Amino acid sequence: MLKKALRQHLQQTCQEQDLRQWYDPLAITLSKDDKRLDVQFPHPFFAQWFSATAQVTFESRLREFLGDGYALRYTSGNGGSPQAAPARAAAARQLDYPFGPRFTFDTFLHNRKNQFPVASAKEVARDGRDPHDRVYNPFVVCGGSGNGKTHLLRAIANELSRSRDDNAIFCGAVDELGTRFSGLSASGPGAAQERQQARSRLCAQEVLVVDDLQRLRDLPFLQDELTFAFDHFHDNGKQMVFACSGKLADLDFLSPKLRSRLEWGLIVELREPDLDVRVKFIQQQSRSRNIQLSKEHVLTLAQRFREFRHLQGILVKVGAYRQLVNRDIQDRELEQILRHTDSGKTTSLTPETVIAATAEQFGIPARDIVGDKRQQSIVQARQVAMFLCRELLGSSFPALGRVFGGKDHSTAMYAVRKIKQLQQSDKDMQLLVTDLKRKCLTRAE
Repeated sequence: MLKKALRQHLQQTCQEQDLRQWYDPLAITLSKDDKRLDVQFPHPFFAQWFSATAQVTFESRLREFLGDGYALRYTSGNGGSPQAAPARAAAARQLDYPFGPRFTFDTFLHNRKNQFPVASAKEVARDGRDPHDRVYNPFVVCGGSGNGKTHLLRAIANELSRSRDDNAIFCGAVDELGTRFSGLSASGPGAAQERQQARSRLCAQEVLVVDDLQRLRDLPFLQDELTFAFDHFHDNGKQMVFACSGKLADLDFLSPKLRSRLEWGLIVELREPDLDVRVKFIQQQSRSRNIQLSKEHVLTLAQRFREFRHLQGILVKVGAYRQLVNRDIQDRELEQILRHTDSGKTTSLTPETVIAATAEQFGIPARDIVGDKRQQSIVQARQVAMFLCRELLGSSFPALGRVFGGKDHSTAMYAVRKIKQLQQSDKDMQLLVTDLKRKCLTRAE
């Protein structure tokens, strides 16, 4: 019964032929008491093939189906021989990815060129609760825009969240950090207390993961706050991870105090993905979105767009086109999609863009979407906007909560799940979301 229901869920995004190959041979049992799903492979060779071809898609869809709090354990059988017992079960691991299910080490594609930064990131993510085990602290990831820095940072945060409450991890961009301090009073009664409270809330986290350090150029007041937080985290042996576009040495606006602290740890550079990696990325993303692309189309995209972020945006457009027009992409259609796309231009799609488009669609002010009003139409608009931010931007649940007026991450999780479910049962909602995706992407061009 469980396997049949899960198969029906997978059919929404997976081809029937693929399910026959990698899903039907699995033996699946669910322990509700332990909140654990056991998956048994028919034999070890099948396990190796499954890991290389289908595991990422399976686990992503499985989390959507089961919800949060479940663990997954794989075992391998003996190919049907009744005499031999199944191989020793691997340790169960959690399915929760609070900072985005797309952002894991398994889904980060790379070759030898980026082997060192990825291996270093995995070492940082290894759960060493003893401060003396943290040899890379801080850990700073540099590299060009769209090379995968955000993916790597969130993969670290997702891995660390397995052994601690995800609310104990700050994982966000400098702009998100800025929202915690920008509204504080500069002077007057209570100003010092407000600032101290904001600092205390940040320092109460167990892990600090900050993306887009280059944005400090436009938010110079945050340098003192980051320096203060850095000293606290360092003195208490708590892990810090940072990322910036370009090289750290090129950020000439950094204060000497903050720069010297960032240079204490390990600085690695993510280099631009090679053609073979870009091809694998397109194939991976196409499978997860159920998009059929010919080998020629895959190669065209990989040659034309050199950054993961650009490729991600193009595949979202291709997926939206296929959903709206309901047909496979031909040469003419692909060229039409690419015609107005600049391969050197970074997408301007932001949460604010999504919120504005959603507010316009529902005919309500954008401030109501990020506010606390509980009218049904406003609540639904807010949930749709949260879903779109998650779908188009890969925003983590804690980040969604902060963007939408400081709400709890569980509120964002509920909103995303509800809109997903509504699209399955309500054709009007499916059309609404599809139309909003198109509008958001059009505004970002």
